[in-house]
Amino acid sequence: MLSFDPKDLTTGRLHGYLLSAVSPRPIAFASTIDVDGNPNLSPFSFFNVFSANPPILIFSPARRVRDNTVKHTLLNVEATKEVVINMVNYDLVYQASLSSTEYPKDVNEFDKAGLTMLKSDIVKPFRVAESPIQLECKVNNIIKLGTEGGAGNLVICEVVKMHISKEVLDDDQGIDQEKLDLVARAGGDYYSRAKSGFFQIPKPLRTHGIGIDAMPDEIKNSMIFTGNDLGMLGNVEVLPTAESIAEFVKNISERHANIKEMTHREKHKIARNYLSYGDVESAWKLLLS
Repeated sequence: MLSFDPKDLTTGRLHGYLLSAVSPRPIAFASTIDVDGNPNLSPFSFFNVFSANPPILIFSPARRVRDNTVKHTLLNVEATKEVVINMVNYDLVYQASLSSTEYPKDVNEFDKAGLTMLKSDIVKPFRVAESPIQLECKVNNIIKLGTEGGAGNLVICEVVKMHISKEVLDDDQGIDQEKLDLVARAGGDYYSRAKSGFFQIPKPLRTHGIGIDAMPDEIKNSMIFTGNDLGMLGNVEVLPTAESIAEFVKNISERHANIKEMTHREKHKIARNYLSYGDVESAWKLLLS
């Protein structure tokens, strides 16, 4: 493994390492206006949600590495204290990328990217009509992290109105992640399409799972189980009863006639197959048989 002191790297190289290492990152498609009412639109991947009460988003228009200039978005939020954060789905990603071009100040990126300006209800900047989720925000604070090229500027904004397309909602009015089909930014030219890579991990129990430390040594030190496998096994509140284990062994005896003679390694391989289907209970019954 190579180790670096950030001070020994050029800003460009450090910037590249950080963006490739901390990825994928959600995209804030930020719509602003200047003091004369001229619209501006640009995507930023230094972005996330940080609070629900109050509802706070933070994005960071960093100073350009190559010449230490600042972006129109930063100048606009400093002057007007308003912004609309539009979420970028797959249908929108190429237009969002196009809008990141460094057009002169008097050029409207909505027009360049072929996007529709939609009047906001509370703030002055326009929403992106094509975006499935649009968040009108007041800017509460801007924290400058430095004065040299690459320095971020944390724009702390409070959501004052949300707009969510009905097309991305489920029957309970929650957001369906697959319908939303967001994209995220990685390093270089890479993006990530969330819809293609979703998988679910059940949240830890509200009660306490037994944890990996409580497992028998032959399980937690297994050469077969991965850390993810052990995490699944540790997220149970209680182990199966002797009666349920006996019933399980009886039911699978036709497929595994030698279950009582199996080595730990053999049991671990079969148990891992159960885990691949999310069947933690059967995995434990086999391991404890």
